[in-house]
Amino acid sequence: MPTSTRKNVIIMGAAGRDFHDFNVFWKRQPEYRVVAFTAAQIPDIAGRVYPRELAGPAYPKGIPIEAESEVSELIRRHDVKEVSLAYSDLNHIDVMHKASIVNAAGADFRLMGWRQTMVASRKPVIAVCAVRTGCGKSQTTRKVCEILKTLGKTIAVIRHPMPYGDLKKQICQRFATLDDLDLHKCTIEEREEYEPHIMAGNVVYAGVDYERILRSAEAEADVIVWDGGNNDLPFYKPDLHITVTDPHRAGHEMTYYPGETNLRMADMIIVNKVDTALRESVELVEANVRLANPRALILRAESPVTVDEPEAVKGKRVLVVEDGPTLTHGEMAYGAGHVAARQAGARKIVDPRPYAVGSIKRTFERYRHIKEILPAMGYGDRQMAELRQTINATPCDTVIIGTPIDLSRMLKFNKHSVRVRYELKEKQPSLLRGRIVAAVGGRSCSSRKALARC
Repeated sequence: MPTSTRKNVIIMGAAGRDFHDFNVFWKRQPEYRVVAFTAAQIPDIAGRVYPRELAGPAYPKGIPIEAESEVSELIRRHDVKEVSLAYSDLNHIDVMHKASIVNAAGADFRLMGWRQTMVASRKPVIAVCAVRTGCGKSQTTRKVCEILKTLGKTIAVIRHPMPYGDLKKQICQRFATLDDLDLHKCTIEEREEYEPHIMAGNVVYAGVDYERILRSAEAEADVIVWDGGNNDLPFYKPDLHITVTDPHRAGHEMTYYPGETNLRMADMIIVNKVDTALRESVELVEANVRLANPRALILRAESPVTVDEPEAVKGKRVLVVEDGPTLTHGEMAYGAGHVAARQAGARKIVDPRPYAVGSIKRTFERYRHIKEILPAMGYGDRQMAELRQTINATPCDTVIIGTPIDLSRMLKFNKHSVRVRYELKEKQPSLLRGRIVAAVGGRSCSSRKALARC
């Protein structure tokens, strides 16, 4: 179709879902022309280009990635007819603010459904998603993998994209050893997701082209495990769709996009962290689940927190370092490290804000709900250096690492540090195992129908 007759489109994203939607839908629609991606949530994405090697022959110069704040001007400059939202963990009000900005500039606003963006697999797929960032997807995914291995299944974990480097080198990545993390120059955020799987003996795939990634994973695995990011929908059609909720943010399961969609689509809902949440919060989440998705099986789970050296915490001044995305766009005011500090009897949790530098200082200025904990922001070498400088400048006796990896190995602290660990502990383990057995035992029907027949 001639370029002059194609409808111009902007994909509003955050370097993940937006690229996937382009690859599996927009790239294949001759009547549309994507004139730009916009970037949010992730630092240093705007100003890059989605390369022609991925964009295809219709885009010989690639596709520019612009700041989302420029969307109104981009709509006017390119006579854009449609803007498609393609990122996650946004409250419903923010979604409608974005729609209003787009509509006011004269373009239509689009939210794409799963039928146009999910890729079908030749192997059974178990998808682990959530209603918010930081609900406990990673520990749930590890538990699912553990169960599958006891069933004698070979698994491949496919992780939601985090393409923060050279996109041409990240088209299809496979991680089986810790050396692979160094080979691919992984950021802290990538290592936090990949390393625990590698340590558990799981092969992890990630990248940019998720159809190519799937076909590579299918060649070596009996079962595909989708390890979701934020509260995004699966990229693959699941035989078992698990959605994790967090009673520490009770009510969010009904007020965030696309987390509520995950809630409504799920075969199983895990209500996590019931050991540290208020009873009424747990009950509220479960009531909302029954309202939105009465067919889903509800499983309560604990997320017990342990610290490697409790004697290094008791009576000490501690700096708590937590998972970055959970605190920032996940909007949590604390995490596992903070819980561990309280449980282990820390004398004082030191406020890191006066000692923050560079982008770490700007993170505190942007996310003002974060106070006495330090988000482990590390989307690139400069930010990792600023995180290290902030940690080393903060006066404390012990650094409590509440992230899934040992940051001290990467950043070389000038003070003692201890690790915090947390795994999923189901209240009724047979429920999760039963659903998994039903999902991987047959492909002719949905997991829900298969379980009903058993």
